[in-house]
Amino acid sequence: MMTLTTTTLNDLPDVILQNIFSSITDVRTRNRLSLVSHKFLLLERTTRVSLTLRANARDLYMIPTCFRSVTTLDLSLISPWGHCLLSPPVTDPFFVAHQLGTAFPSVHALTVYTRSPTMLQILLRHWPKLRRVKLVRWHQRPQSGDGVAEDFKPIFEISKCIDSLDLSNFYYWTEDLPPVMEAYPNLSAKIVNLDLLTVSFTEGFKSHEIREITSACCNLKRFYVACMFDPRYIGFVGDETLLAIVANCPRLTHLQLVDTSSLGNCRDDPESDRFTSEDAKITLKALIEFFSGLPMLEELVLDVCKNVRDSGVALEMLNSKCPNLRVLKLGQFHGLCLAVGSQLDGIALCGNLQSLSIKNCADLEDAGLIAIGRGCCKLEKFEIQGCKNVTVKGLRTMASLLRKTLKEVKISCCKNLGASASLHAVEVISHRIEKLHIDCIWDELDSSSTSNDHTFINFELNQMNGDDEDHALIGHDENFGSEFDDDDMSRKRKKCKYSADVSSFGQSNGQTDWSNGFCDKSWDKLKSLSLWISVGELLTPLPMAGLDNCPNLEEIRIKIEGDCRGRSKPSQRVFGLSSLLHYPRLTKMQLDCGDTMGYALTAPSGQMDLSLWERFFLNEIGSLSLDELDYWPPQDRDVNQRSLSLPAAGLIAECLTLRKLFIHGTAHEHFMDIFLRVPNPNLRDVQLREDYYPAPENDMSTEMRVGSCSRFEDKLNSRRILD
Repeated sequence: MMTLTTTTLNDLPDVILQNIFSSITDVRTRNRLSLVSHKFLLLERTTRVSLTLRANARDLYMIPTCFRSVTTLDLSLISPWGHCLLSPPVTDPFFVAHQLGTAFPSVHALTVYTRSPTMLQILLRHWPKLRRVKLVRWHQRPQSGDGVAEDFKPIFEISKCIDSLDLSNFYYWTEDLPPVMEAYPNLSAKIVNLDLLTVSFTEGFKSHEIREITSACCNLKRFYVACMFDPRYIGFVGDETLLAIVANCPRLTHLQLVDTSSLGNCRDDPESDRFTSEDAKITLKALIEFFSGLPMLEELVLDVCKNVRDSGVALEMLNSKCPNLRVLKLGQFHGLCLAVGSQLDGIALCGNLQSLSIKNCADLEDAGLIAIGRGCCKLEKFEIQGCKNVTVKGLRTMASLLRKTLKEVKISCCKNLGASASLHAVEVISHRIEKLHIDCIWDELDSSSTSNDHTFINFELNQMNGDDEDHALIGHDENFGSEFDDDDMSRKRKKCKYSADVSSFGQSNGQTDWSNGFCDKSWDKLKSLSLWISVGELLTPLPMAGLDNCPNLEEIRIKIEGDCRGRSKPSQRVFGLSSLLHYPRLTKMQLDCGDTMGYALTAPSGQMDLSLWERFFLNEIGSLSLDELDYWPPQDRDVNQRSLSLPAAGLIAECLTLRKLFIHGTAHEHFMDIFLRVPNPNLRDVQLREDYYPAPENDMSTEMRVGSCSRFEDKLNSRRILD
């Protein structure tokens, strides 16, 4: 009699299993697989190429040696956060550095929090083949040292194979970098990736420093730099600097030139006309020459923050001069697209773009958006910020044109596009959109103009191909019928009404519910949602605005911004986090109150201090089933304090499903102990991260110092974790 045998995943050849394991990126999934069997454990360890260590620095001597295939190692989050890796409580830094080198012999990419060049000298010697280095430091630059380049000398002296340097989260002085690059010309010439978009800069790199850096790093392919375009300052970036970059680094594929004023989180006034008082010293002739000199360009960011007028003529050259360009972001560029008649012009001619971001364009209107939708028909990601003249009709028409490709949308700081209008504009692609950002402005929520108008803008279209169905949507009438006849279809010039195809709307039982202005549809693919909301406003109206059905939403980021000082007490007791219960799969939240300002100590009579505002923001968070929470406490800038209050600690502790909690600020030790007293069997990773500039050097306002962090982590790790 034949016996039946069962074939399992374990019976697959090792080569196939190795490929399967290599394709798994989720850390928890990999950890679960490693518990299945010894064979799976070995496969998981040998295929893991990226690892982030979160242990206490004093315990690094116990590092296991089974992760020998790791090539990307992150040591920047070692506890206590923000302290030098090889400083106390580490007793023997040379031994710990040796242990790290032995445990991870194949490291090619390293991220490390460094406050001393001595630490780099000790650590880097154990990875002579290191190629990519990212330095992290939010504390102030140390004043000691023999020269201005002390922070970078160990990298250039020891790591002879380095080709990538990331300083985006590392505080230093701009004059520190050019001298060391000029002192090591051979090694500088090997660098192909250089990220100098340091968010803590106030002035950025000056024009002569950019010329010196690009001259030394002549083989750059990726170059990101913070600078100044304001002609009122010495060292501003203008035509001369742009052309110097082209001459020094003609092989660039990714280039970002960002004004330092854009690196802050401050929100512009939506009522502003977006014309600045000064024009950038960038001419159209120089822009054309700039584009012509970078034929390999794939990504370009020019966030100028000063007027670049009538830029459409120069932008037309991008399509021919930079045929590989896929990502484009422009800030303070005006005249992007004239949209006169049916002829495409300006940025609308860049038909190969997959990602487009337009910021603070003063004269962009609905017709320009429609032209961009017609011309840039491959867009997967679109961001619009600070465009006062754009309305819901123009954006909705554009979304319809791109309904087969568009997946990510960001709508911010546009006067006519609050929450309800923004959702109304993009609901035609609700079945495709995966990431979305909107501003929670509820002024227009009850407006009849949004809720009763479902038409699109009529415009003349000189259609290139008469049978192009991708760009000829069904016309819209009261019966959702077609408006084309046989005579019209035979003409070269056609008049089309861009509207929503009824078949693209989600329907139930053959009927569409337009009550309250929205089609009753599901945002099936939406996984990440980002919201901006002014301090004092409520989150409660979010589902009513059109986001009541997001069955697969996993992550949400809420940024609360504003000045609490002088503001009256909110009309409601709670902010409205319970409204997020509409999203059953929501597990990750970033609640950013870092740009909310108030009184950390004693508030004037009749006003609320920050602890009461935190109670308002965090009330009802315990009703959510969150696995991971990043929380930025509000701040008192007068005393440079961002500290977790007692009410905030108590409310967060009520979220009994939390596994990871990261507080981007300081806290008292006895406040942190609240997380240990609450019976949460899942909490296993808690850390204070002062990742803002300037991070407190010696925090005397709270009790959380090196010893406090170590005591708290010892208590946390001593608890039994069920899984």
